[in-house]
Amino acid sequence: MEPGMRGSRIQAYKHKSKDKQELRRRRADVKIELRKNKRSEEIAKRRNVPIDDDIDDEEDDRALEDYATNVVIAHVAQRAKDPDPNVQLEAVQAIRKLLSKDKAPPIDHIVNTGVVSTLVSCLEREDLPALQFEAAWALTNIASGTSEQTRAVVHFGAVPRFIALLNSSNPDVCEQAVWALGNIIGDGAELRDYVLSQGLLIPLLKFVSPNVSLSFLRNVAWVLVNLCRCKEPSPPLDIVLQILNALIALIHHDDLDILVDCVWALSYLTDGSKQQVQAVINTSIVPTLIGFMSAKEIKLQTAALRAVGNIVTGTDYHTQIVLDSGALNHFRNLLTHDKEKVKKEALWFISNVTAGIPKQIQMVIEAGLLPLIINCLANSGFYTRKEAVWAVTNLAINGSTEHISLLVEDGVIPPLCEMLTVEDIECIHIVLDGILNILKALPKEIGKIKIILEECGGLATIEQLQNNANANISKLSSNIIEKYFVTENEIQEVQPEKNDKQYNFVVDDASESNFNF
Repeated sequence: MEPGMRGSRIQAYKHKSKDKQELRRRRADVKIELRKNKRSEEIAKRRNVPIDDDIDDEEDDRALEDYATNVVIAHVAQRAKDPDPNVQLEAVQAIRKLLSKDKAPPIDHIVNTGVVSTLVSCLEREDLPALQFEAAWALTNIASGTSEQTRAVVHFGAVPRFIALLNSSNPDVCEQAVWALGNIIGDGAELRDYVLSQGLLIPLLKFVSPNVSLSFLRNVAWVLVNLCRCKEPSPPLDIVLQILNALIALIHHDDLDILVDCVWALSYLTDGSKQQVQAVINTSIVPTLIGFMSAKEIKLQTAALRAVGNIVTGTDYHTQIVLDSGALNHFRNLLTHDKEKVKKEALWFISNVTAGIPKQIQMVIEAGLLPLIINCLANSGFYTRKEAVWAVTNLAINGSTEHISLLVEDGVIPPLCEMLTVEDIECIHIVLDGILNILKALPKEIGKIKIILEECGGLATIEQLQNNANANISKLSSNIIEKYFVTENEIQEVQPEKNDKQYNFVVDDASESNFNF
């Protein structure tokens, strides 16, 4: 068993209400960002092949629209079955052009004509590579649509025919088949596994070669990303190992698009099982990924930060490998980056390190990152500040007394208390957890901490939160107030005095007051 497994550490938490899934969060904690990026994600995993000939002219576009709206699609679909190869090629090319429109290509109209089966049969015409190419292009664009449209292509037997085309002597036909298969794989785990079962990997990986054209190699890299993308379930481990070999070869390519795709593919793998993460580590690629975290190109930097960040959501053992490879040396620049998204991702990374063992927290402190984390907590956008809240609260839960004392000394309490006023129940709860654990961990500094809380307005806010509609927030706030801010005299003032079967609440000697009604 690997040292420092998360499961064995759960009992050591100072705050038992926090489990390991909350403290060392996987990518599920960024659902908001993922929802915002859902559309761009869909676009990334399925790509329509745009038209690139004289059909782009305004006059031709208008004619093409008339073509579709006047139900000529049915006529073209019929001509695609013509035994005359010239007539068939012209018809299939017309269908391809209709499907290559930038706006609202008539995919459903074309699928409903039943022409998909005809297009699939055209893939077998080895004597007519031009027809194979046009049919593959048309099917690629159908597969770039909805899941139902993609499955229509699969239903008529396109996958084994596309895989056969990977051995075509025509490079254009071959590349188009790769593109089509990438769109089908992008539909999800079910179709990905089906495509793999048809024998995709060996013929695909032969294209990871310096003899392949740049555009072709970019398509291959993109297909590898789609193979790694879905983790419910992830690809079988033996498949992952073969893909890893290809990614390690491609990651040294000088083309930025290929490089970024490779790093994103690795990020999907490091977001998988412990076995997948270990497989990535075993390739010795982690130091290279860490180096990319300081890349000038934002998209490469972001991908690398995600890939390495996913590793530190795992075991203490895996986290230590990343830290021992010098990852924290890059975080001074990351935490002061101009791009808010980069700072947010960097803080997410750090929050998972501070969810670890004291040795790892000490490494964060020795890297001089604590003041930068607190600065982000005080002076960033909301979502960045929320990640900073996670980072400092995890430190307050998992750090030693000395670590937490240093956190207070560096001024964490005022900006932490500011986050009690946000309209985010989860964030408020995390802050209250942090404050409670600071108070628990530093009994000798209670007086100083209470003064700081009162002067920054945090105490007043916590008092108000006792009346919060959320029961957990109310209970946690009351716990802090009652345990650390209510004196014995205040408790005695509201203690009921029992008299036979009645309770009389005793206050100051009101009988001597001069109240006359």
